[in-house]
Amino acid sequence: MFLALDLGNTHLKLGLFRGAALVRAWRLSSDPRRTADELALALGGLLGRSARSVTGCAVASVVPALDPALREACVRLFRRAPVVVDHRSRLGFTVGYQPPSDVGADRLADAAAALRLVGAPVIVADFGTALTINVVDRRRVYLGGAIAPGPALALESLFRRAARLPQVAAEAPRAAVGRSSGESLRSGAVFGAAALVDGLLERVFRELGERPPVIATGGAAPLVVPHARLLKRIEPDLTLHGIRQVAGGAR
Repeated sequence: MFLALDLGNTHLKLGLFRGAALVRAWRLSSDPRRTADELALALGGLLGRSARSVTGCAVASVVPALDPALREACVRLFRRAPVVVDHRSRLGFTVGYQPPSDVGADRLADAAAALRLVGAPVIVADFGTALTINVVDRRRVYLGGAIAPGPALALESLFRRAARLPQVAAEAPRAAVGRSSGESLRSGAVFGAAALVDGLLERVFRELGERPPVIATGGAAPLVVPHARLLKRIEPDLTLHGIRQVAGGAR
């Protein structure tokens, strides 16, 4: 079995694969203060007996501070260090971003998985801590895209910076016209994210001169996609599939 690890700013997402099939998926906090002991205990507890069957693992990380502890935890559990997915990996496409090392590993994994699903050109909208738009053109060149705050981050920022606004969870609003501060915040975060992604995609379409298929992924995708005009398809585990794919986990 193969374990894909998507180390993001908010969560460490784990995907256990048998061949190309995702068997189980979990989420842990990606607190950078976690130690190798804590991570090994958490991973071992989630995997249970399946840990003995893991013959390979790979990580796409955007939290460098946690990389050494995660690597050590994998060595303890699986007797091997994880394969690192980044711009130097065999991605199946060319990275046109400058410099290539600045592209988040999760964005590259998204692009790899999307190309396998629908081919080129393709766009991925990933709703995580940040909302990222990722564009691959007809020549299979990863061009880049856009980065904006995700709904949960937008709400958290307002709570921290605006003294009279309450802290609310990112949930579906009942109406665009919020009748309370909480409802107004949810309207702005969710409907605002939908309008933002539609606006960004329209600009990308004009720049490309065509309208490639768009795949949505990330934890907040199910919250936003129903309210966006240009998003129809959700692949919730796209990043995990991309990590497995790039690392050769099907072997």
